[in-house]
Amino acid sequence: MFPQLQGLIAAPHTPFTACGDVGFDILPGQIDLLSRQGLSGVFVNGTTGEGLSLTTSERQKILARWTELAPPELKVIAHVGHHSIRDAIELARHASASGAYGISTMGPSFLKPGSADALVEFCAPIAAAAPELAFYYYHIPSLSGVNLPMIDFLAAAEGAIPNLAGIKFTHGDLFDYQRCRAYHGGRYDILWGLDEALLGALAVGATGAVGSTYNYAAPIYLNMIDAFDRGDLEAARRCSRSAVRLVEILLKFGVLASGKAIMSLHGVDCGAPRPPVSPLTPDARARLLRDVEALGIIATG
Repeated sequence: MFPQLQGLIAAPHTPFTACGDVGFDILPGQIDLLSRQGLSGVFVNGTTGEGLSLTTSERQKILARWTELAPPELKVIAHVGHHSIRDAIELARHASASGAYGISTMGPSFLKPGSADALVEFCAPIAAAAPELAFYYYHIPSLSGVNLPMIDFLAAAEGAIPNLAGIKFTHGDLFDYQRCRAYHGGRYDILWGLDEALLGALAVGATGAVGSTYNYAAPIYLNMIDAFDRGDLEAARRCSRSAVRLVEILLKFGVLASGKAIMSLHGVDCGAPRPPVSPLTPDARARLLRDVEALGIIATG
């Protein structure tokens, strides 16, 4: 029903002003930057975008700006996940009216579904609120706590979610990932969601990936994909090692706050994250940017 997405899909940061409001004035420059990076799409209001720290109204306004300003080649997928199924349905309807390409939801992380059938029961009315849009389940058990085999979800969702396009698979279980990729002859689009392990996913058939570091370091991953496709595994491994070193730095300083700071190397000020995520101190920010620049993989020209 829906074509499988190819290449890199960035999970963009939500810019905030010094007083913590959404920096809507920053969005045009951010969108322009990502549209020039060779990306194929954006996953708006997800984990990197601090979607669950935003109000429903903020999420709608942010998505509306993305769909208004993004060029046609940059497909916009809206994360509409919410603890309240009614708010998620409202966000899905808004995404449809805004002209998004697709929608996605993670499982609720407080009162959690205990089976694939229960997860489908939660997702189905959300997907049905935007039946013409591609629906992706967002599998991120490290944060949602919903750790069910995705192969079981696909089987349970057949017939119940007609517009199911696939899964945003942010989990290191390559066994489950491969089973999902092969299900019904590769019918579903299983987007890889761990940047630092992209090479391993390419080796088992990944063709599309969603990630946060693609916001500011897309070339290293595009070079990795190109080298892999050419059969130059040593070059692909070199790119992968650079990506791993980048993620090691992010983990050292705090992934979310670090990613927003690194965007400043491209002239895009995304501000600090919202609580409960702590902002970087001036000293930590300076050391972070120095370490990242020393890698030599952030092209700012």
